[in-house]
Amino acid sequence: MKTNKIIATITTFAFASILSVGVVATAATGNDSSIKTATTQAADMTPGEVRKIDKQAGKLTLKHERIANLNMPPMTMVFRVKEKSMLNALQVGDRILFKAVDKNGVLTITEIK
Repeated sequence: MKTNKIIATITTFAFASILSVGVVATAATGNDSSIKTATTQAADMTPGEVRKIDKQAGKLTLKHERIANLNMPPMTMVFRVKEKSMLNALQVGDRILFKAVDKNGVLTITEIK
């Protein structure tokens, strides 16, 4: 009986690992097909902690980890948000995942989870 529980536990962990690194495929359009791994999608997002919200100006102050796509080290800084409505569900102290891009020298958050 103990062996069955060990096997079940190992199987559960193996299945969870496979899911976390699984491949997500999107429908092909024309001759172009797009395939991204779950890991790549997660790498696009950066963990951060909300420090200040300025809904009027559409700005968000975050203490963030390294932003890979911008080659930026961890720090606390202010970002613009793509749409002010993105700030409605946030509160100071929230831990989020976000995607930031450099739009003509303006660091802008395009996605928040």
